[in-house]
This record gives sequence, C-alpha cells and structure tokens, in this order.
Amino acid sequence: MRGYTSLIVVCALVLASVADAGAPRRSIRPEHRASPVSVTTRATPAPVIIGYDADIRPRARNGASGGEGGADDPAALIAALSRAERLATPALATTPPVYRSPRPAIRPADLRRPVRAVQPVQPVRVASVAPTAIGRSGKVCNDPRIQGEVLEPITGARSGCGISAPVRITSVAGVTLSQQAIMDCRTAVTLTDWVSSSLKPVLRNRGGGVAGLQVPSHYSCRTRNSQKGAKISEHGKGHAIDISAFVLKDGSRISVLDGWRDRRDRKILERLHASACGPFGTVLGPESDRFHQDHFHFDTARYRSGSYCQ
Repeated sequence: MRGYTSLIVVCALVLASVADAGAPRRSIRPEHRASPVSVTTRATPAPVIIGYDADIRPRARNGASGGEGGADDPAALIAALSRAERLATPALATTPPVYRSPRPAIRPADLRRPVRAVQPVQPVRVASVAPTAIGRSGKVCNDPRIQGEVLEPITGARSGCGISAPVRITSVAGVTLSQQAIMDCRTAVTLTDWVSSSLKPVLRNRGGGVAGLQVPSHYSCRTRNSQKGAKISEHGKGHAIDISAFVLKDGSRISVLDGWRDRRDRKILERLHASACGPFGTVLGPESDRFHQDHFHFDTARYRSGSYCQ
C-alpha cells in the first residue's frame, strides 16, 4: 500500500512539473489596433500561470501511521491529483474580439479646396448725361437725327451775345450742312423737324431728293444786318441760321438768289418759305429787304403776335 501511495505522489509531482514547464511566462503584448479602425474587444482575463502549488504537496506524515489527511491517505492523494490536473489545464480564452466595419478617415479641419484668384472688379463711374451730350454715334441734343458735337459755353464780345449750351451741327435728318453751324439745341431741333416734315417732301421728286444745305451764316456776335446801333441779331444768340441753296442728290442746286427769279424754282422756294413760317419765329426771304436777296433767314425768336414772315 505504501508503494502505491508513493507512486501516486510521484505522478502528481510529475504532472505539476509538466504543467509548469508547458506554460511559459510571457509578457502580454497589447493587441495592435489598426488606425483609424475602431476595435472593440471584451476584457480577457490574464492567463493562468501554472506553477508548483503548495496545496498539492502531501501533508506531513504523523509518524508511521497513515491517518486521514496524511501522506498515505488515498482520498487526499486523489484530490490532490485532481487539483493538479485542473491546474495543468490551460484556461480557455473568452469570446474573441469583435471588429467593427472600418469608418472613413475624418477630414482635416484645415483642408480647403483650391480657389482661383479673381481680380477685384473696379466700380465703373457713370458720368451724368447733359441734355446736349454727344452719344457714341455723334448725336447731340438727345436727338439721333442731329449729328454734331457739344461746345463749351460761348460768351460774346458784346452785351447780349453768347450761347449757354452751344452745339456745332454737321447734319440734320440725314441732310448735310455745307459748314458746321453753331446754335442752341432749340434751333437745331426746329431745323431738323422742318427738314423732315417740309423740305424732304417738297424736293422728293426733284434731282433724287435733297442731300445738303448751303449755309452762309450761323452764330455771329453782331447787330441785325450788321447795322450800327441796331439790336443784337438772333445770330448773336445762337437762335438763327441762313440757307442760301439746297443741294440735290444728283448734284444740281436750287439757289435762293437765282431760283427766286425762275418760274419753276420759285414755286418750290415759296412753298419752303411758307412751310417754315410757324415752326420758326422769324422767316425772311428775297421779298423782305435787300439784305436777304440771296438767302432765307430762319430763327426761333418768339413774338406775342406770332411768327414774323416776309
């Protein structure tokens, strides 16, 4: 019996030594976590370190007797052997870690899209347009039918002369002036209306129509008929224009001096003279005096009694 007991003790000691040798002590490395994937694991208990346990050692013998609990007690030896086997069995790992699906990386806060540099737009100053301003087409007096340019205010050498807002006219309603005529806008518009409504219809069937006006006089700071002591002429105020002939598209001309004595041309000239009376304040021709034998005088002076026409 004693030999059987010794064999059991030896076996228990051998099993304990094998368990201790089969479970080396290793440092536990932290599980590598792949950034930026978030990994969630359950707590895993530290592995059981198997070594020599004093509890499996046989108790001290009480002399030669093999009482209960002694080294010769079979039940104690079997219990110790069972404990040694349990200790020698490695602990099972808990449930393996569960990995979550990868999440996209967080966009850096300082990430900006490239922006094309844009040159600042300078404000455009729009100049105020005066009633007599010239447009890009060369129009003046805010009338596209009148071509010319705006002039600075004119101050006459004599008292009563001058134009506060003068314009220099080159053509009206498509009819060219023989020289650039200076006047105010009221006179320019009145002349344009008369050319459009009267002159063109009257000469429509003559030489292909009117093409130009022969202008001997426009603005001039002088007295009436250049007479000494006379009042300032409407020419000196920018209100008048003189016309000595009408140029036709075929190159022919109808002059006031010669046409007034020609039966055919005189009828045309009389019609033109009469049509100007009303739009203009003063209309003078060969019948008025010796100073107007060779031209028509038109001005925009206004009288209480109405237009003065001779």
